[in-house]
Amino acid sequence: MSQVWKKGLRSLCWSLGCAALAALLLGFGAIPLQLKDLHLTPCPDTPEYTNLVTSNGNPIPARCLFIEGTVVNRSRNTVLNADVFGRLYDANGNEVLPERTRLGAIEEVPPGESPFSIRISVPVTSPLPLTMEQFKASGFSGTVRR
Repeated sequence: MSQVWKKGLRSLCWSLGCAALAALLLGFGAIPLQLKDLHLTPCPDTPEYTNLVTSNGNPIPARCLFIEGTVVNRSRNTVLNADVFGRLYDANGNEVLPERTRLGAIEEVPPGESPFSIRISVPVTSPLPLTMEQFKASGFSGTVRR
């Protein structure tokens, strides 16, 4: 390997190392959030929440529910666009939304504890009660383009 290549490679490694260190120090990347006190609440019996269908390739009548709880942001920064992931199971133990673990997003989460609510639609054929497992959330301290 020539001296020019070695010098160029060393320079590239130094630049990448500095960029990685800067990313760590500046806090780029997803910020994990804790979810607690989770529960499901039926949507109000108003026109905007009735006559719903599921959004997958085979639309069927759907039940409107809210996932509600408390989100805990232990960072010092407001978290934006926090994605909420989890699995829902019906009374028979079958997964309600098998193709979908991202259930929604919380637009803004200030430091500390905050209440949140996400609307979901589940097939009316899924027997109640539903159980929630493996729920987690994460977001970013800066704006995310979608």
